[in-house]
Amino acid sequence: MSTSVDRVDLSFLLNQASYAFAARLGDALSDLGISVREFCVLMKAAEQERTQNQVAELASLDKTTMVVTLDGLERAGLAERRVSSADRRARVVVVTAQGLDLLAQAYDVVDEAVEASLGVLDEPTRRTFLEALTVLTQGPWATPSHTAPVRRRQPRPTE
Repeated sequence: MSTSVDRVDLSFLLNQASYAFAARLGDALSDLGISVREFCVLMKAAEQERTQNQVAELASLDKTTMVVTLDGLERAGLAERRVSSADRRARVVVVTAQGLDLLAQAYDVVDEAVEASLGVLDEPTRRTFLEALTVLTQGPWATPSHTAPVRRRQPRPTE
């Protein structure tokens, strides 16, 4: 049995790491006039033609937050909603030329924030850390709870 000295507070460590990195990244991206959320949406939309719902899922955003984020990106001239080339009923998120230019700058800013954060680790430790996070987020932590559908009512029993 482990003692309190041996016990790891994984929740605290992950929350602290997440908040600290998000704050660092948010500060860095704010110099470009975008948020971490907006960067994430632009990045996912620029990778390939994706519907608004697909981008929201990949960016771990609920539908309402996605709409608000896209509204802001459209006002700034960074993205547009267009009819899908594959399905005229669907709307896709398209990153504008201005958005692509900003995204290129943002990638440099993100790379600098990652390096500033992980630069304190030697290369083998850094590689192991990133491999472990990748395994966890593709395995037991693949579906974040904040994006999982929430059932508000219990289903009615069938008779």
